[in-house]
Amino acid sequence: MNATAKTVVLVHGAWADPSSWDGVVKLLRSKHIDTVTVSLPLLSLAGDVAALDDVLERIPGPVVLVGHAYAGAVIAATQSPKVAALVYIAGLAPDEGETVAEVFNRYPHDDKAPALAPGQDGLFWLPAEAFATAFAQHATAQQQQALAASQRPISPAAITVPVGRPLWKKVPAWYLVAQHDHMIPEKTQRFITERMHAHTTILPVDHLPSVTAPLPVAELIADAVRHTA
Repeated sequence: MNATAKTVVLVHGAWADPSSWDGVVKLLRSKHIDTVTVSLPLLSLAGDVAALDDVLERIPGPVVLVGHAYAGAVIAATQSPKVAALVYIAGLAPDEGETVAEVFNRYPHDDKAPALAPGQDGLFWLPAEAFATAFAQHATAQQQQALAASQRPISPAAITVPVGRPLWKKVPAWYLVAQHDHMIPEKTQRFITERMHAHTTILPVDHLPSVTAPLPVAELIADAVRHTA
């Protein structure tokens, strides 16, 4: 199998940016798998899908789309015929007619989950301390500080609109369930992956394993590339 036959497109979620994929990119490229990262505005779901589509238009061939958390909704909303598979890293995957917020709140969160409310600018910012307690508790203190400093807030408009028919109903999906996730409950993730009938990997990782456990994340993505060759 020629791994370079497909391009892996990595899409960050809320409170992160493309640099959260750096460790995964390095590992995939060491396997001769082409990778591209996408930068999302996080102001509306339609705007985020448009940002993804702009990237996909420039890629001359089939792709494996990878979405973290909120980006799970984004990768399933594109209509690009280039998509061969979807990979969810602790991802949210609303079904037709559902919103991201509805899936996010499907089951109760634990006591380490941060309280989320729009700030004065109308956007959801993650409290700085939450990067160490809930978002990336397995990261180093230096990584947590960097994540807090570079976080990208998300607009309520991105998570409160019903989605159309998701792409995971047409193409194969892979899913990494993060057992130590304090942002999206494990029970919610298990519900999502079972509903999608995804190829599932369950690991004792936090909400941001692309930073804290890049090797198993890269292996899961490579598995999707191999099986859609």
